Amino acid sequence: MAKTVMLAILSILLVAAIILQPDAAFQSSLQGLTVWWDIVFPGLLPFLVLFELISAFGLAHAIGTLLQPAMCRLFKLPGEAALCVVLGWLGGYPSGAEAAASLRKRKLVTKQQGQRLLALAHMPNPLFMLVVVGAGFMHKPVAGILIAAAVWLSALWLTVAVALLSRERLEKESPAPDSGPRPGLLARAAEALRIGREQDGRSFGKTLGDAVSASVQKLMMIGGFMIFAAVLAKLSEPAVGPLLNGAGLGFLAQAFFEGHLGAYAAAVWDAPGAGTLFNFAVIAAVLAWSGLSGVLQAGYAISGTDLKLLPFLAARAVHAAHAFVFMVLLWEPVTRLLRALLPPGAAPAFRPDGSFDSGTVASFAWKAGDLPALWPYSIALCTALALAGLFVAVLLLPFRRTTDSV
Repeated sequence: MAKTVMLAILSILLVAAIILQPDAAFQSSLQGLTVWWDIVFPGLLPFLVLFELISAFGLAHAIGTLLQPAMCRLFKLPGEAALCVVLGWLGGYPSGAEAAASLRKRKLVTKQQGQRLLALAHMPNPLFMLVVVGAGFMHKPVAGILIAAAVWLSALWLTVAVALLSRERLEKESPAPDSGPRPGLLARAAEALRIGREQDGRSFGKTLGDAVSASVQKLMMIGGFMIFAAVLAKLSEPAVGPLLNGAGLGFLAQAFFEGHLGAYAAAVWDAPGAGTLFNFAVIAAVLAWSGLSGVLQAGYAISGTDLKLLPFLAARAVHAAHAFVFMVLLWEPVTRLLRALLPPGAAPAFRPDGSFDSGTVASFAWKAGDLPALWPYSIALCTALALAGLFVAVLLLPFRRTTDSV
């Protein structure tokens, strides 16, 4: 009852704030809509559609079989979890959460494994980090690689550490007595490909139509969350803005509510007495946190399962802290190596006075069209992934014929 009353009061306050600040609410919703259309929609749609297709045609089962040894030994997760990690790391949030929830609904992972998999697969879109943040925000393409490395390495470190501390044992498949020698890894992957295809049974046209329809519906939901979070961030500025600006942390409001807008705010943050290193570290932390919008998207994805949002929320906060630390640790050795390999000025450099390079924007005021779109990059990457999937299928074809003849 108390929770319901509190939510009702917050809803009334939000409506009152929108009425009192209609222009700010409109501009912030426009920003959220533009980020969704230019970055999230093209960054996620191909991967969501591709995930449905490779699941329907058995490639998901084959990839899970191929990566099963690594997933078992490193993360104490079944081989099917590998596709969730691949999809989440390539597609961005919440595609990894969607895949993890799907595995949990089919009882392919336990609840504890599902929670770990959910935290590992919930990653920012690599195109956003490499193209938008690196080339667009920081005006140095290599900066995106450095930020992505901090986010990814910290996630791997945390997942391995939690798996080592976990007392759960992963059941290993053992061959039946008198069943003869166990088939090789490629032969088992080919058999998994055949079984996965037979279990689905839909034609290509039916599968493609279902995949596009479901993916667009999910993206509409994601857009709603993003616009809602952008409006909340803007309307909260009168309350928390003076306090955060006084402490020199004006970017925190945007970063708390929406990860993409928060990354931009952190990129243009004029860190007092610090340098570019702190901007990079804060961007990595913001992307690892994913914002309230990303958390709510994952919460929607896991609805209908027994996976909990509170442990996931704690995992996001811990990942953000580790991403910050990893960036600080990686900065000196990586930038020194880059300065030796790249032309002068191509590698990010530490500025003791806290100033930015001349090309960097130094104001929080930005227009809706300032962000670069991911449409051309997304289509090219999706084509490359589709060709890679086709290559895997062709590679497994001889082994599939062998298993069929036995």
